[in-house]
Amino acid sequence: MAEVAAAPSSLTLTLGELASLVGGHLSGDGKFEIKGVSPLATAVPDQIALLVAARYRDDVPASHAGALLVAAELEKGLDDTRPRVVVGDPHAALIPLLEFFHPEPSARAGVHPTAVLERGLRLGAEVEVGPHAVLGEGAEVGDRVRVGAHAVVGRGCRIGADSVLHSQVTLYSGAVVGQRVILHSGARIGADGFGYASSGEGQLKVPQVGGCIVEDDVEIGANACVDRGSIGDTVIGRGSKLDNLVHVAHNVRIGPHCTLTALVGIAGSTRVGAGVMFGGQSGVIGHLSIGDGARVGAKAAVFQDVPAGSTVVGIPASEHRPMMRAFSLFPRLPEVFRRLRVLEDSGRTAGLPPPGGDEDGSGGRGPGGDGVDPG
Repeated sequence: MAEVAAAPSSLTLTLGELASLVGGHLSGDGKFEIKGVSPLATAVPDQIALLVAARYRDDVPASHAGALLVAAELEKGLDDTRPRVVVGDPHAALIPLLEFFHPEPSARAGVHPTAVLERGLRLGAEVEVGPHAVLGEGAEVGDRVRVGAHAVVGRGCRIGADSVLHSQVTLYSGAVVGQRVILHSGARIGADGFGYASSGEGQLKVPQVGGCIVEDDVEIGANACVDRGSIGDTVIGRGSKLDNLVHVAHNVRIGPHCTLTALVGIAGSTRVGAGVMFGGQSGVIGHLSIGDGARVGAKAAVFQDVPAGSTVVGIPASEHRPMMRAFSLFPRLPEVFRRLRVLEDSGRTAGLPPPGGDEDGSGGRGPGGDGVDPG
């Protein structure tokens, strides 16, 4: 299937201006005009294309891009005559370019006539409320907040300035959202935690009466769920980023600037330090501590505390280096087993006892193999 390019921009930069914007080194015509940024495969002559990794070198000759944004480590040996801008980190350089060519639309201040505003609601300046949105009793909405179509802001919620709630976001009653937060479609903030007590009559629901706090500059992906606390608060620390379909259970506290990629699950009352990164589909059981700067690999299952600065992978999650050494042995196990059988067969042919030194193969450990004589 052909890749669909982003909508073209009507804005223009000369290559000289572009190099200045991204802090890069210009090689070539600084007056060449650029009207957008695109991947190598889909770029057109008035666009600049990215060369960010060596594996894309072979795509350069066939690209129709008018200029290249090149990682410094890849410039040497690049046989191409087109003008280029060389930067240390192309991904970081991409940010100001995308912000220039594709600026965020400003909020269209006002309340759609189909929106429902309950009594006691407080709206800041230049707030945008979309069609069929519901803003509950006593909620507080800061300046320049954007509330998308069909979003629900429960009773007593607080939303800080410049935050964006995309369509069909739900904030349960009392949820607190900081400033410059982005909540993508379908995110659910402050739902009841999964708390039950067993009884002879089945599972009895434990009331979930705690809070749910999303601090400043957090971004939460589509259909992610952050439960409210049972009697305390669930907290997502400032600057943290949660991908689509992430689940954070009740009373979890996630520190600042953490990254949780798709399908991560954090069970109740776990504490996550600052700057922790979770790979996709990884999970953590409840009541653990994940130290500052730790890394949890994709699909890892964490059953014990993770020290600060460590990297864990696998099921159950273990320290990275020993686990990778163990993984490297797995493909060799059939051959090792075959060689062991050959040695055992050779030993029997020579009249030697089986491994362990005893005719019964128990190694002197008794029939149970535990060193205890049952007699």
